[in-house]
Amino acid sequence: MADIRIARVGLHRFEEPCISGTRGSGTVFFSGCNLRCRFCQNYEISRDDKGIPVDGDTLLRLMQYLVDEGAHNINLVTPSNYTNVLIPVLERAKSLLKVPIVWNSSGYESVANLKKLEGYVDIYLPDFKYSDDDMAWRYSHAKGYRDVAAKAIGEMRRQQPADVFDDDGIMWRGVIVRHLVLPCGVENARGVSREIAAIDKSMYVSMMGQYFPTPAVADDPTLGRRLTEEEYDAAIDGFFEAGLTNGFSQSLDSATEEYVPDFDLGALESLIARLK
Repeated sequence: MADIRIARVGLHRFEEPCISGTRGSGTVFFSGCNLRCRFCQNYEISRDDKGIPVDGDTLLRLMQYLVDEGAHNINLVTPSNYTNVLIPVLERAKSLLKVPIVWNSSGYESVANLKKLEGYVDIYLPDFKYSDDDMAWRYSHAKGYRDVAAKAIGEMRRQQPADVFDDDGIMWRGVIVRHLVLPCGVENARGVSREIAAIDKSMYVSMMGQYFPTPAVADDPTLGRRLTEEEYDAAIDGFFEAGLTNGFSQSLDSATEEYVPDFDLGALESLIARLK
């Protein structure tokens, strides 16, 4: 029975350097998302549930394919909706695959669900999108996002208290928190930095400047433009003011749809057929 829907499987070289490395991160993009943000950069799959149904055996074969292709890790992108059905797959993957498992999520997750993942996930890569709950409701219909995300990331840190890298700078265990800086979102970004610092000031944080307006928000008076250098610099200042010391920044040249993965379902179907 196919309980899982996926939209892309492939090596991805545009994650944080310690995740992508030189060979790429082995990404599996799951269809749907528990937030469905209005501005989502992967709107093709997060809002419309575009994808192909697969069972656990097929998913495991796809993971092995990625490892055989040289992936530094298996990177599960927006997997939260599938937590329960993924656990038996991850249990098998941990005994078969010799690379870290990355849980790449929205941050809007319950502590109870995250506890189910203990022992199966090596690296947590959550978003912390909002410190402003009004903004969270306006853009993502996420009630109480700040508190939910803070507790979730606290649980992730409990499970992975140390950030461990190999001699090549590739992460094998730990937590990296991402924040996508939004237009007119500097105070929100500053608040996110303070929330993360309250959990652990040594946390690695990726301050992302890659926002671009998707068709859904092209006419929005706030979201319908790219980030300015001044806004991004102010968000970075907030990172340091919060007492954070470890992290990643981006060039605003990355704020383009060219960096969004190609969700070619025909290619994915061909890959699945080839691996049977």
